[in-house]
Amino acid sequence: MTAMLIEAFGYLGSLLVLVSFLMTSVVKLRIVNTVGSVIFAIYALIIHSFPTAVMNFCLVGINLHFLWKLRHEDPSYRLLSLRPEETYVQDFLQHHAEDIAAFFPQRRPEKMEPNRAYMVFHNSEPAGILVGREEDGILNIALDYSTPAYRDCSVGSFIFDQLPSPLRIRYSNAEESHVSYLKHLGFTETDGIWERELSK
Repeated sequence: MTAMLIEAFGYLGSLLVLVSFLMTSVVKLRIVNTVGSVIFAIYALIIHSFPTAVMNFCLVGINLHFLWKLRHEDPSYRLLSLRPEETYVQDFLQHHAEDIAAFFPQRRPEKMEPNRAYMVFHNSEPAGILVGREEDGILNIALDYSTPAYRDCSVGSFIFDQLPSPLRIRYSNAEESHVSYLKHLGFTETDGIWERELSK
């Protein structure tokens, strides 16, 4: 029985390492790979496979190093202000339509008749977009979307730090999966409306 549990423990570590490579988010990939490598390293020590243990502990160190860099280094983002009807914005939304629909199934930005669109780039790669309607100093968000590789709140933090101010940001009918993100970025909720004030 003990031997079977130890073997299952090893399979679990291997499975997590393999699953991590299916993830599009770099942060999630590193975290899941780290957990899998720790488990597999412990398994290797139990069965006295020391070279395998050393290799996996090295992988843990490498993952932790890159996670630290991702958290502390300047992500080199830049913000571009565009019109919602511009071809580049529409092409981006169409290219990611399936992923957007999966995360925001009830949102139809065009119904809000947006007049603002902000895209974030990491180097030359599109990382996210904010689409909304601004009136009287209030920006009502129609869509706040980050591509899978940048889904770690850093794009949102960058956008809201770079938007012109003073400005009040509103996000209505927030999806349950989006609530923790809004809280992380400093939004507060009143009667179902999430708001954040941007001051000079």
